[in-house]
Amino acid sequence: MSNSDRTPGLSVLDRPNSYIGKTVPRPNLERLTQGRGEYVTDLVLPRMAHVVYLRSPYAHAKILGIDATEAKAMPGVIAVVTGAELAKVISPWVGVLSHLKGLKSAPQHAIAIDRACWQGEAVAAIIATTRALAEDAAERVIVDYEELAPVTDMRTALDPETPVIHDGLGDNLAFERSLDAGAVDQAFADSDEVIETEFVFGRHTGVTLEPRAVLADWNPGNGRLTVYLGTQAPHMVQNLVAKHLELDEAQVRVLCKDVGGSFGIKVHIYADEMATCALSKLLRRPIKFVADRVESFNTDIHARDHVCKGRIGVSKDGTINAFEIDDLTGIGPYSMYPRTSAIEANQVVNLVGGQYTTPNYRARTRVVFQNKNVTCQYRAVGHPIACSVTEGLVDLAARRIGMDPIEIRRRNLIRDDAYPCGSPSGLKFEALSHHASLDKLISMMDYGALRAEQAELRKRGIYRGIGIASFIEVTNPSAAFYGVGGARISSQDGVAVRMDSTGRVICQTSLTEQGQGSESLTAQIVGSVLGVSMERVRVILGDTDNTPYGGGTWASRGAGIGGEAALQAAKVLRRNILDVAAAILQSKPEALDIVDNSVVDLEGGQQRIELNELARIVYFRPDTLPPGFQPEMMATRHYVPRDYGFAFTNGIQASWLEVDVQSGFVKLLKHWVVEDCGTVINPQLVDEQIRGGVVQGLGAALYEHCIYDERGQLTNANMADYLVPMAGEMPDIAVGHVISPTLESELGAKGAGEAGTAGAAAVVTNGVNDALSPFGVEITEIPLTPRVILTALGRI
Repeated sequence: MSNSDRTPGLSVLDRPNSYIGKTVPRPNLERLTQGRGEYVTDLVLPRMAHVVYLRSPYAHAKILGIDATEAKAMPGVIAVVTGAELAKVISPWVGVLSHLKGLKSAPQHAIAIDRACWQGEAVAAIIATTRALAEDAAERVIVDYEELAPVTDMRTALDPETPVIHDGLGDNLAFERSLDAGAVDQAFADSDEVIETEFVFGRHTGVTLEPRAVLADWNPGNGRLTVYLGTQAPHMVQNLVAKHLELDEAQVRVLCKDVGGSFGIKVHIYADEMATCALSKLLRRPIKFVADRVESFNTDIHARDHVCKGRIGVSKDGTINAFEIDDLTGIGPYSMYPRTSAIEANQVVNLVGGQYTTPNYRARTRVVFQNKNVTCQYRAVGHPIACSVTEGLVDLAARRIGMDPIEIRRRNLIRDDAYPCGSPSGLKFEALSHHASLDKLISMMDYGALRAEQAELRKRGIYRGIGIASFIEVTNPSAAFYGVGGARISSQDGVAVRMDSTGRVICQTSLTEQGQGSESLTAQIVGSVLGVSMERVRVILGDTDNTPYGGGTWASRGAGIGGEAALQAAKVLRRNILDVAAAILQSKPEALDIVDNSVVDLEGGQQRIELNELARIVYFRPDTLPPGFQPEMMATRHYVPRDYGFAFTNGIQASWLEVDVQSGFVKLLKHWVVEDCGTVINPQLVDEQIRGGVVQGLGAALYEHCIYDERGQLTNANMADYLVPMAGEMPDIAVGHVISPTLESELGAKGAGEAGTAGAAAVVTNGVNDALSPFGVEITEIPLTPRVILTALGRI
């Protein structure tokens, strides 16, 4: 940003009547609670048709032929389109990034042409006047398959006898990265104890309330395609659709209205969404696709699915000397486009041990192809794996040397006065607060009293445990995440702010809203800077025709990047308003302020002119202004962080739980989180984001698991068999804060959207192991189902 945007004395944090740091109602609350939301499923356009995708029942199969004769003759059926026919309209893609050296993937088509590579991959599209008619016709399409041997086990995917999914790639290895920092071998040799174990993380998925949905409308009259899509990144989608349909970006408009949850699964572009856009262009009419719940389980990206061997070396005094990991993850048959499916594994390498002082760290990750649904970025990408491995090893080390888990962390966490500093993997930390967060957590949970209660309950055969896990979280990513690798995913966000003729403010932002509060935080920031009440600020988002170009909402970047753009744009507009007011009032701009929708004297606060009257003069009586004076009631600013690749946040979590050693069930009693996300804009929204993240992390720890059999069949693709956390199972979640604002922006905000998920699985696992420590049990597999626990106890 320019120096002129950093005007002294105008800090939004210090202004009177600022909304920053206050809990205020969401601007969209009344509309949504009245059922007035606008979701893709609600939209109906003239001549709109519905598409149903016929999906492969096999994990791996050749497509020998498709007979759609009977289906095409059915009433209401408009067309049946195969992959080969659609390929004439839309080009395939390859999900790689140049900075992930060696990452490879095969070309992926919108609809499979010769082979289906996972159960659920689309092999044909049936378009009809209603969804029901399309579904009926899909049952009449006959596909001749030749089933092929599937690759399902990531552990054997690289074995010489395992079939290669894509012959042109040579093997099933998609990506490999190794890191060796410090003197790892010497550090292990010098350690009094070396602990080694294997961590297993089950696949799970997002399970959003609103399934994925898209409505594409190609208008041949103006040569434009309008895409209504629940997405986190409208401008990214605009670029990809234009590129693969051979259109200019200006020919594609992406509209994102209300979205019923995303959690990262809606930040990607899916083959069926691209196919729907291509079908609209092919058939020259609006085409709508809405996934049903079975399709969601089979085609929404999955996440995690790691096996990670970990090793830690520790001295008797608790000093951590070294970490080492060997991570293996399966990603399905393709690397997801355009963000790629190697990012999570790369994040695991980057993050393990990052909160601790040891300089000795060795890591390897291998990413392999499988005949299962594609995995990719989901809430807290890589963080739960890295945190579970790191904090699991730290707890095992503490138990081995007989040290309290709090104390070993206190001795090894990076000191709060040691910043700026870096990690062995090359991460740069500006300012974190591990020790302040740890102290706050101990106070919140009354750690000593819980230990005493635990000891007393064990005498009565009640086994309760305390889990602790510290974490770091990547937020505010710069171009170092995607742009450097060639993906056209913007690392900046833009905001345009203007005052209308009634003195109200319209704000257009490149952020999107999926429930996390983008609309609210933008209105709070703009209202605070301008001295305008929030109800007089209208926020427009999710429209590539009417919002500045930007990255959208992902990776906990909304407040830190989009919020700073809003602040800087509002500051410019504020100066412009005061320039006009000074001309009208024959005063000086520096002698004036804006408070409660009026221009006032800076000294004394006397009201001079209301903003609605000022706007009337600007728009309807500019002849009364001084000659040559041109008022500008609009300002646009973009912001991107530059000094640091990421604005890391940190925190620590704790869990108090009980394990029934007869049934294997885990009862969650209380959960605590302390998070340092920099400046807090809306405390309630931040805390609820953290709680929501914790719940998703607890789901991964105890319930959620995409279970495949040896033939690559997803066996629990329904809400009866795929378990999600319910309100009755969730504990009270107490949230506290330490505040270390980033100095790279004036707002100082980092991110909080993924912090809860980052550490939740780790604390539950550590808590279960703590509860079962009298039995000598150490479990390093999630989800922690009764089967897993009873097996570890030797009861089954």
